[in-house]
Amino acid sequence: MTGVTIVYLVLLASGFALLIKGADWLVSGGSALGKRIGISDLVIGLTVVAFGTSMPELFVNVLASLRGSTELAIGNVLGSNICNILLILGVASAILPLTVGAGTVWKEIPFCLLAVLVLAVMANDRLLDQADQSVLSRCDGLVLLGFFAIFLYYSAAIARQSPPAVLVASIRMPLNIWPACFYILIGIGALAAGGHLCVTGAIYIARRLNVSESLIGLTVVAVGTSLPELATSVTAALKKNCDIAVGNVVGSNIFNIFLILGVSAVFRPLPLAKHSNIDIGVVVAATMLLFVSMFTGKHKIIDRWEGWLMLVGYCLYTAYLVHRG
Repeated sequence: MTGVTIVYLVLLASGFALLIKGADWLVSGGSALGKRIGISDLVIGLTVVAFGTSMPELFVNVLASLRGSTELAIGNVLGSNICNILLILGVASAILPLTVGAGTVWKEIPFCLLAVLVLAVMANDRLLDQADQSVLSRCDGLVLLGFFAIFLYYSAAIARQSPPAVLVASIRMPLNIWPACFYILIGIGALAAGGHLCVTGAIYIARRLNVSESLIGLTVVAVGTSLPELATSVTAALKKNCDIAVGNVVGSNIFNIFLILGVSAVFRPLPLAKHSNIDIGVVVAATMLLFVSMFTGKHKIIDRWEGWLMLVGYCLYTAYLVHRG
């Protein structure tokens, strides 16, 4: 391993650290500012907290799209969704069986499945329209953002029936308005810098190892940008807040497809490689596995053995990606 490669690995790791810390600062500052100007805990939970854990993926994807690294952008979203279910929920349920509410089973998880099915249709111009290449166009991006607006409306309706404290229990808030604004600014700056370092490091490593940017996006970048979700879900599982552990993952997967891919496609149309259908199929299978796990073993519980099954599935998929190159 050359000195230059080590430098880029350090840049990639530093980028992940900045993304995670930047999201934390943005959530803390935005929450404090919202409180100071009289926004309710409920609205803060729906906006700042929900968007905060998705900001690493968003910044990485927008920067990758602007630099023309579309394989990296698509791989990051698909890889994050696979990682969220198979790795993060696998780890969380291996620690403690996760009890899931009826609303999540019959509404949020099916909505998550709808998101990936919509993506599968949009990603198959070759198959459906006999086009030369499958592309997520700007129009597709706007449609995805339309679905995201519907999801936000649904979330607002559900949240009115939920205790506000559940949504914001983990937020640390500075008391004064200027520290809050400072947190927001440095959070955005850290996210932008972290996203730039991640994209730069990932592109170099892919070229150095002579593998596709898609592989790096589906594995290294996907896991790195999913670290906020991992921390949230594992912490929630340890505290026996199972709804938060599962809801965080399901909500993040919906955000990733409808918001992040939507915004990325609006910035620049995203051509898809032929093997993207396999990765999309794995996202569909992982989501279906999550849904089926609600009815196998104990009802509406992800048992430990199901968590281990998810982890095995993630290891097998990662091995396939390495083999594919």
